[in-house]
Amino acid sequence: MKFDVLTLFPEMFSALSESIIGKASKTDKININLIDIRDFSKNKHKKVDDYPYGGGAGMVIRPDVVYDAYKSIDSENAKVIYLSPQGKLLNQEKVKELSKYNHLILLCGHYEGIDERVIEEIEPEEISIGDYVLTGGELPAMVLIDTVSRYIDGVLNEESTVEESFSNGLLEYPQYTRPEIFLNREVPEVLLSGHHKNIENWRKDKMIEITKKKRPELLDLERRNLNDGCY
Repeated sequence: MKFDVLTLFPEMFSALSESIIGKASKTDKININLIDIRDFSKNKHKKVDDYPYGGGAGMVIRPDVVYDAYKSIDSENAKVIYLSPQGKLLNQEKVKELSKYNHLILLCGHYEGIDERVIEEIEPEEISIGDYVLTGGELPAMVLIDTVSRYIDGVLNEESTVEESFSNGLLEYPQYTRPEIFLNREVPEVLLSGHHKNIENWRKDKMIEITKKKRPELLDLERRNLNDGCY
């Protein structure tokens, strides 16, 4: 999987050189290529923004520098994404869909946004990571890279993504490790039994219990989906 990232702040992505994503990059399971939009400014001071027509607070990124940065990439067969608070919310279903592409181009906005004309020309899919506003698209891009990369072959073992939260519409069951007793709290006896069927049933029950407690709307959504399937 190749990620081309159009950004004004490529140094922010240094965090992706650590942990699992860093290892995946070193073993070429994924390739993260950072394109500095400022490199395409024709201004001697590398200025990339200007005042908005019609007035208003803040600055807007010019369309020409974004377009030239985009055209520097071989975009054939690539999926283009604009990280924007106006986009559809990123969820696990969308993550799985995106993981099937070989090439994603991620456009990170900043300031008051990007001139609408280049968005209309490039026609990216707009994606948001939540109903709140950040200072730029870099953090959302890193979130998207992280979560999509986990579904790339060889980045994680298959079992890790099958049983985690949201993989089946529910939250994940609780996890335990040594010591067996910690601050007078014991590991559930069933997990020490070695009885795989009982463990499986316990985990399923816990997934429903935890989802009902922490995210009950997920259970409501699951019921709605089941009902929709009956018609």
